[in-house]
Amino acid sequence: MIRRMFFVIILIVASAAIGCATLLESEILSEKPHISAPQDRQPDESELIEVSNFDEIKAAILDFILAHEDSGRMIIYNYRGDDVQADLDRAGYEIMTNNPIGVYAVAEIISGVTRIVTYSEVDVAIEYKRTHEQVASIINLSTERYLLTELLRIMSSHREEAVFRTSLRLSEEDIIGFVREAYYQNPGTIVMMPVTVVESFPQSGIDRVFELRFSYFAIAGIMQEYGATLSWYVRRNAERAVGESDSEILLSLVKNLVEASTFDWGQARAISVHGPQSLAATAFGALVNQIAVGEGFAMAFKALCDELRIDCRVVLGYLDGMVHAWNIVSLYGDYYHIDVAMCDVNGIQTAFLKTDDDFRDRYSWDFDNTVRCNGTLRYEDIVGISFPDDPDTPNIPPDNLPQVIEDIQDEGMSDDPQQTVGEPEPGQADETET
Repeated sequence: MIRRMFFVIILIVASAAIGCATLLESEILSEKPHISAPQDRQPDESELIEVSNFDEIKAAILDFILAHEDSGRMIIYNYRGDDVQADLDRAGYEIMTNNPIGVYAVAEIISGVTRIVTYSEVDVAIEYKRTHEQVASIINLSTERYLLTELLRIMSSHREEAVFRTSLRLSEEDIIGFVREAYYQNPGTIVMMPVTVVESFPQSGIDRVFELRFSYFAIAGIMQEYGATLSWYVRRNAERAVGESDSEILLSLVKNLVEASTFDWGQARAISVHGPQSLAATAFGALVNQIAVGEGFAMAFKALCDELRIDCRVVLGYLDGMVHAWNIVSLYGDYYHIDVAMCDVNGIQTAFLKTDDDFRDRYSWDFDNTVRCNGTLRYEDIVGISFPDDPDTPNIPPDNLPQVIEDIQDEGMSDDPQQTVGEPEPGQADETET
């Protein structure tokens, strides 16, 4: 009995040994997945913006917009607020309705928050209605002088769009006024005042973005060629001025301009507003085409005076109740009116170096906001001066200047008269320029 039990035990031990050896020598044919205990996944903080309150959420979204990112991610460890998602929605709404960049550039903002044990991640998706280039080109303005400087740069290159951001408390009408001012202050640089449409974002408030869209009668490349042509004629005609004093130089400029240009009665009757898209009302018309209306003579005369550093301004007003333009010059500490167009029509003595009293019977202008012209110098005081001829330097442009055109098509003008610059004031629609 004991031997039998001992034999059974030996068999069991032997079988176990054989089984273990077999297991050690065979391959594992299957495996079970290992499930670890949940752990906190740490984010890459170098790629995330950490926020802890509503203002920081709003600032982070604006940073994404300024960089024109389509999406962005934020991380929150300890949020000081009641509801992160509610604050995300509120931040997006405020940016798209009150912030100038958001109103101008963004079509939609979608945000979502994900809780991950000890922190939260916020994902933001942004859809734009403006390109990255448009957002990056926004010019921040701090002064009105800087606005005029930028308008001169943009308009002289005949760009079709400009975008400004400012807190100067300006309206859309104010911006259009600055466009006009830039044009009338720089007639030798800006060929023609463009038809201008201004839109603000948001429509009210102090801090706003203003988008300006300019339309010209020709594409930018052609306008730039015209600008180069005009610059040559301004320099050339200024060089032809003679005289030993400013008064003599002014008279020489008037004589040369009257001899070179002709007053266009047909255009004068057709133009009923200052700053129209017509070359006859520009310095280009008077100096290059050599045919102009009153405003064209005035713009050309100012361009020549600017080239010679003589203080000269363009006056927009009325002559015998009709739309007209002329100049005021500074001479020896006094100011005088000069109407080159009427010098051409009626003789230089009728409209050269005149005072306010001389002009008040027939002319009208913004008298309260214009310098007083009350100097004592007269045309007769300098008329006896002999001006030498200039036969060796004819007023002929080089062959490489663009060909001059005489007529303009209004292809670039807006179809909506409510969105254009230079509309006549009420009651002026039937007035004509002399």
